[in-house]
Amino acid sequence: MAQPVSELDLIRWSEALAGIARTGLGFTESLYEKERYEEILEVAADIRVAADEGSPPLPEIVSEWVSSVGTGVTGYVTPKVAVGAVVGNDRHEILLIQRGDSGFWLYPTGWADIGYSPAEVAVKEVAEETGIRAEPVRLIGVLDGQRFGSRGLPFYSVVFHLRAVGGDLAPHPLEARDVGWFTRDTLPEPLAGPERWVDLAFAAIRGEPVEPLFDRPRPETWRRGAGS
Repeated sequence: MAQPVSELDLIRWSEALAGIARTGLGFTESLYEKERYEEILEVAADIRVAADEGSPPLPEIVSEWVSSVGTGVTGYVTPKVAVGAVVGNDRHEILLIQRGDSGFWLYPTGWADIGYSPAEVAVKEVAEETGIRAEPVRLIGVLDGQRFGSRGLPFYSVVFHLRAVGGDLAPHPLEARDVGWFTRDTLPEPLAGPERWVDLAFAAIRGEPVEPLFDRPRPETWRRGAGS
């Protein structure tokens, strides 16, 4: 019996195909192979458009993918890296921002910057997005954005627990609609994926021992043998 296919399944397959094709374009010198990889990009874009009503038109998707093709190792397509910061204070409250793009509430997070370690990015993002100074305590998670439900650019999120040490709340004018401190019982709505991180975040803030969260391997990553 065939298993149901979700929109997120289709998006993941589309991005995986596009990544393979773009990597191939970055390594091959064969005109024949380039034509085949470009055709794969067309198929991947068609899947993406079918899966997501809000996606750009097919030619725009293909054009964006082709424009990002590099050469050799620099052309090997991998997920981007984001860094998240679960910040707690002495009252066991969590620091959250209301994201400027979606309106969802989440801990501060942003793309990794070259020249910074992941922990340094976490400190920088917290200061820039909220005005709070914080120091890293421990790593508490490495998550796949697609498993988290992201429909955009594929990425991994490296999540740290930090302790607030100073500063005043000041939301970034472009990246945050609002910021605030919240207890477990006063969390704002809407939250982004709370089932994935809320319990872990408050356990870390309370100083409890926590195992870093990561996405367990799927039994069949690409559904081999499904329905057989």
